[in-house]
Amino acid sequence: MTFVEFAQDGAVATITLNRPEKKNAFNTEMAIEIEAAVDRVESGADIRVAILRAATTEPRPVFCAGYDLGGGIGDEHGGLTERGGFAGLTRRARTKPFIAAVDGFAVAGGFEIVLACDMIVASRRSSFALAEVKWNLVAAAGGIFRLTRIIGRPAAMDLLLTGSALPAERAYQLGLVSRLADSDVDATAAELAGVIATNAPLAVRLTREAAACAEYLDDRAAWAMSEQLAQTVSSSDDITEGVAAFLERRQPVWTGR
Repeated sequence: MTFVEFAQDGAVATITLNRPEKKNAFNTEMAIEIEAAVDRVESGADIRVAILRAATTEPRPVFCAGYDLGGGIGDEHGGLTERGGFAGLTRRARTKPFIAAVDGFAVAGGFEIVLACDMIVASRRSSFALAEVKWNLVAAAGGIFRLTRIIGRPAAMDLLLTGSALPAERAYQLGLVSRLADSDVDATAAELAGVIATNAPLAVRLTREAAACAEYLDDRAAWAMSEQLAQTVSSSDDITEGVAAFLERRQPVWTGR
């Protein structure tokens, strides 16, 4: 890979945007590499959670500046892949949790790939913006509706129509950022990923899937979904191991089945 690095440590995979000299801005080649990295996460039987991070430069780090408007001239695919959408990620169907580890500025499409993840860990110096309206563009890679669903209409409308940046601490207050890192954002994300990776993979996968669609369901449908999930885990191989480990006061050994 040219613009993306992939690493694995136990059950945790790390995908690194590695185009810092271009503020990690996306072109189609980079989007294809991200999609390939997501494929590796999804197909890796021993991978349970992934971290999306970025190589940055000081003193003003940029997590991702979105689409490479300058260097993308002649790029007929516009940073899109057939399965993943923008950056190979924003429309990609996934079964495993992704944590965005943000240190710096995530703007436009760079914020949209963060919003496509399941959790956001951010350093206190980070900020987020959907600034497309400043350039007669729209946040068409999921940013408009994902941001609105997470932080609510009034706060989202303010950001979307002004293009202003949202500081990390305010993002944390609004529920966008799940954890603030005082120093090392990578260590904070790794700690979170490690906790998730110790849990039962089947239960994690089903819970993630249910939580992702919960806001679309009325109570009746939500109860039906919850009952189906309970039946699925109660008939799995890992339910026996989970109960045994609890009674024996030891760490469970999961099979994912």
